[in-house]
Amino acid sequence: MDYSQFFSAALNRLHDERRYRVFADLERIAGRFPHAIWHSPKGQRNVVIWCSNDYLGMGQHPKVVGAMVETATRVGTGAGGTRNIAGTHHPLVQLEAELADLHGKEAALLFTSGYVSNQTGIATIAKLIPNCLILSDALNHNSMIEGIRQGGCERKVFRHSDLAHLEELLREAGPDRPKLIACESLYSMDGDVAPLEHICDLAERYGAMTYVDEVHAVGMYGPRGGGIAERDGVMHRIDVLEGTLAKAFGCLGGYIAAKAEIIDAVRSYAPGFIFTTALPPAICSAATAAIRHLKTSNWERERHQERAARLKAILNAAGLPVMSSDTHIVPLFVGDPEKCKRATDILLEEHGIYIQPINYPTVPKGTERLRITPSPYHDDGLMDGLAEALLQVWERLGLPLRKRSMAAE
Repeated sequence: MDYSQFFSAALNRLHDERRYRVFADLERIAGRFPHAIWHSPKGQRNVVIWCSNDYLGMGQHPKVVGAMVETATRVGTGAGGTRNIAGTHHPLVQLEAELADLHGKEAALLFTSGYVSNQTGIATIAKLIPNCLILSDALNHNSMIEGIRQGGCERKVFRHSDLAHLEELLREAGPDRPKLIACESLYSMDGDVAPLEHICDLAERYGAMTYVDEVHAVGMYGPRGGGIAERDGVMHRIDVLEGTLAKAFGCLGGYIAAKAEIIDAVRSYAPGFIFTTALPPAICSAATAAIRHLKTSNWERERHQERAARLKAILNAAGLPVMSSDTHIVPLFVGDPEKCKRATDILLEEHGIYIQPINYPTVPKGTERLRITPSPYHDDGLMDGLAEALLQVWERLGLPLRKRSMAAE
């Protein structure tokens, strides 16, 4: 039997549906972000990155790089295995304490990625609660959906950030049934924010636990970078907060923070924790340095918000179809998978601008878009150049523009 035919057929389906993904070979250079080198088929080219989730550029911060280099030099590279076999190296202990403090919780538990922390964290919590009903926001990330599925309990999906629908499902479940509300604080494809205060109100009224994914908000919002929950003053009302070290903190890893008994139970039962090698000491030290810096420095957050606001204003003034967003995410509507991919190809090849197309299944069909994430280091000249390049691409592909604002005339 020719087994390769199955894989070829699967790849052909992706090509036919215009969903086949191509990754650019990029080389970032510390101290020059968002500038990078693209190793293109025709050789090296300088490009500007406009879609990185290293939102604050902490991946190149001298404190973060220095902590990584110093720790690797002092204690070596790897963690030596799982924590159950190799023990827990001290930089990891320090990092978990820093994360617990960041979120005002008793304890935190580190995983190898934000995906794994959701997938194994939610599944383990659900399995430990008899007859648990999970109420999941319709736009939750795939990692949350997988965690809920693997939990094996009943799930009901409420319409995105629809409090009335959520309350209806909570009421139907009854007061005696264990319930877990799972949502994100900031939804990264649209850039909208969940009504966390009202969700907490409903959870308390109907006796539900809350699990909030803050991966796109930690480091970014709140006076110490604790996320939307800290900014909105509800962090103490949320049972489990989940976050990542791979975005605003510029490193790698995911985590959950909660009461000590919740963390200890997940640590003791979660296969995705028990059987996985721990993150290396150097990574942990770098993440700790990033968290400590952002707990006391607001420059990055303030500059970042100013840059995002300016970019939205420029693109709107140019008549480009910026989707509404109150956060640092700047989505640009395209609505066609082929044109979305073609737009990004032209931007990269002809303008030296790197933006990944966002197509199905990341977003629903017909809502394809460019997802732009300006950083504190995207200056006015780069923004003006981006707007000019986008206008040229929009005209070339016959994509519709909005009416230009007076500011553009």
